[in-house]
Amino acid sequence: MYKCLKVTFSANFPEGFLSDFVQKHAKNLNLEGTVQVMSMNNKVRVVVCGPKDDVDQFIDLLHKGTPKYSPEDIEIEAYAKDKDYRGVFRVIE
Repeated sequence: MYKCLKVTFSANFPEGFLSDFVQKHAKNLNLEGTVQVMSMNNKVRVVVCGPKDDVDQFIDLLHKGTPKYSPEDIEIEAYAKDKDYRGVFRVIE
């Protein structure tokens, strides 16, 4: 089963976190979508699509975070895929 989610969270994360952590894990799980910082208060939006089990594993990784980063105010909602991500997970800066 294919699944798409929109995840928003805020956190104090280090420089390069989006590409070094989020994008890396999405690529390892063969997921597609985007991640971007939405505002100056470090609010992040992730759109992720792929096989249900892989998307669920990706969400678990986001919840766990890293030793230096802990997510706050995580919101997860179903997302209707409206773009063709062409099998790639991109960081939008």
